[in-house]
Amino acid sequence: MPTITTDDGVSLYYEETGSGSPIVFVHEFAGDHRCWEPQVRALSRRHRCITYGARGFPPSDVPPDASSYSQARACADIRCVLDGLGIDKAHIVGLSMGGFATLHFGLTYPERALSLLIAGCGYGAEKEQSTRFRGEADIIADRLRSQGMPKFAETYALGPTRVQLQNKDPRGWREFADQLAQHSAEGSANTQQGVQKERPSIFDLEEGMKKITVPTLIVTGDEDWPCLIPNVFMKRAIPSAALFVMPNTGHTLNIEEPDMFNRAIADFVAQVEAGRWPMRDPRATIEIITGAK
Repeated sequence: MPTITTDDGVSLYYEETGSGSPIVFVHEFAGDHRCWEPQVRALSRRHRCITYGARGFPPSDVPPDASSYSQARACADIRCVLDGLGIDKAHIVGLSMGGFATLHFGLTYPERALSLLIAGCGYGAEKEQSTRFRGEADIIADRLRSQGMPKFAETYALGPTRVQLQNKDPRGWREFADQLAQHSAEGSANTQQGVQKERPSIFDLEEGMKKITVPTLIVTGDEDWPCLIPNVFMKRAIPSAALFVMPNTGHTLNIEEPDMFNRAIADFVAQVEAGRWPMRDPRATIEIITGAK
């Protein structure tokens, strides 16, 4: 079983397919390395596609203490994957929890990123939602430990931004829910309390985001309600960012609308590699409706 050992001694399972410029996929809380299968099948024809399980998500190690989990650690684990595979730079694609890690990777290790695709990123970021979100992380962790993963999965997979997947693709939703039920309750609870609960708000990262020059694509579904305002904020803050909104789409957008999502990645990466991804023209930020002075 292929694994990489992080600099704090945690073993991360990974898979790689294809050859060409590398794309590293960073999964969400309710997913794992398998959730990127539609992307790997499509994009490995031209790229070296790498998926891995975050710490706490078997077959990666499940450290027993929540102190082994953090937003900074999730970011550093991406670097460890690159280091372990001898990759200098890669396109980094992250969803939700993985989107936060991708954003922090761009803030912390910009020299290691060919591009950043930040999808479904924003849960709990709005200041008025912060206290509630942190409290929910503890509630979720308690339920995981008391109920176990299978019972938790049936409820969590029917959240208000995941029913869109069930309505469009009941078979795909069933596969998603079944895979979620196979996760480690301990690892998921520790992830909630170490990563989700303690991560900084996107709105506190504005000064750092203003300095990002790595080509960036922000992607959200228009029915992923907690992400809409944070995504517009990121678009405004990051001078190298474009915003792509997928219509009638919820949170699990890479498996809900795989063809649309794959085209977005492929077009974005092609523009980046052709040297055609622009920085924002400063004139576009002038706050005059008509442009007249």
